[in-house]
Amino acid sequence: MTAIPEVTSPPSTPARRPAPRSTFGPLLLRLHFYAGIFVAPFILLAALTGIAYVFTPQLERAVYADELTVTPGGAPRPLSEQIAAARATHPDGDITAVRPGNGEATTQIDFTSASLDAEHAHTVYVNPSTAEVTGQLTTWWAATPVRTWFDDMHTNLNLGTVGFYYSEFAASWLWVLALGGVALWWRRQRGKRMLRPDLAARKGVRRTRGWHASTGLWLSIGLLFLSATGLTWSNLAGANFNDAVDALKGSRPAVSTTLTGEAATPAGGGYHSDGSGAATADGEAATPGGHHSDSGEATGPADGGAPVNPSDIDRVQQTALANGIDGKVSIAVPGDAATAWTVTQEDGLWPVQRDSIAVDGATGTITDRIDFADWPVMAKFTQWGIYAHMGDLFGLGNQILLAALALGLICVIVWGYRMWWQRRPTRTGRRALAGAPPVGRGAWQLLPAWAIAAGVPVIFGLAWLLPLFGIPLAAFLVADIVIGTIRRRRAIPVSPAPAGS
Repeated sequence: MTAIPEVTSPPSTPARRPAPRSTFGPLLLRLHFYAGIFVAPFILLAALTGIAYVFTPQLERAVYADELTVTPGGAPRPLSEQIAAARATHPDGDITAVRPGNGEATTQIDFTSASLDAEHAHTVYVNPSTAEVTGQLTTWWAATPVRTWFDDMHTNLNLGTVGFYYSEFAASWLWVLALGGVALWWRRQRGKRMLRPDLAARKGVRRTRGWHASTGLWLSIGLLFLSATGLTWSNLAGANFNDAVDALKGSRPAVSTTLTGEAATPAGGGYHSDGSGAATADGEAATPGGHHSDSGEATGPADGGAPVNPSDIDRVQQTALANGIDGKVSIAVPGDAATAWTVTQEDGLWPVQRDSIAVDGATGTITDRIDFADWPVMAKFTQWGIYAHMGDLFGLGNQILLAALALGLICVIVWGYRMWWQRRPTRTGRRALAGAPPVGRGAWQLLPAWAIAAGVPVIFGLAWLLPLFGIPLAAFLVADIVIGTIRRRRAIPVSPAPAGS
């Protein structure tokens, strides 16, 4: 019998483990998780207080109906007569600004007080048709106490300077959560499926994730807008924003109030200046003028110059009306006769009216003029963003849209925490109150080299521009490394004891 040769198979080579695929997914997921857990409570507070603030115009008209509104009567009395009535009931302080009433709105006259800082004033309200005083309130940049309280609650939780960091922290991370969530949802669902939750999914994490992600996608543009406009008011990032705007010559311009004896433009004409003005916390220009006297007849000189005659306001108002500065306006009273009066439109409804003129009160001559149409493009977008963020730009529709956006954001946050709870271990011996973080520690090592090389400078740049983004990001990274190190040490197997011991 012929022997069958033994067939020897070639030695098998051990199978190689596939190299980890470079991906952004695990890093995005872990960052989104940590930011959602630790930042979402601050964003939730901002959303709740924002809903309360957005409807303060209706609230203050109800609370201060006697001060703010009157029954329309005949033709308005001269502003000088209304000022005299206000001065009779408020003999102390200097007049700094007058906002003429129109229709149902009362005239508002601001007075300084030794007991108040520069941002606050005693505002006397006068019926424009009868020149009768209807009330008095302590205001902040012309805002009533109710609006001021809700504004402070939204921006600093009524905690003062320290509280401002809560809203800046929320705004610094809101855009990160919004963009990161969109990217993660795009990785799971493509095309039209991203726009709706997966209603076919069984109750649990998958269904909750569908509502969380699809709603966040619909809100993403609005959330990015709120984040960007909110940062312009912040303490740290806002200062960097203002420096950038100044460097790009995009600051809001302001008329010059200096009367130097140069040739003035006749009333009805006007020219444009390149002055720039600083903005206050609510985006409005700081009121021009300096120190004012306590005289009831005239505003005292700022530096020993001739006093201002309050009756000049009638001539100033007539000049403004003749040159198209009408509607809702604010008239800033100068500190002395060597300084021009300013009249600025303050209508925040679209289309925004923000034209401004400087007027020589003695002659009624326009000495400077800046129209909103001539503002730098960046300054226009900033002003539009401010009004839209405050709910003024499109009136009631703007308010409803902001409230709906905030309510949607609250739902997204609640669904996010619900997912965390639904992912908790429930087996006997492995129960927990919440789910563990998604796998991804050290996920940055899976990134392609070009992403690391380009991303590090970008992250450092963002951290410098947005300090309350950079500092927490570093804290998240340190905490993740420390926790990972502790868990690895606990997982190291213990060597067996030597033989014979």
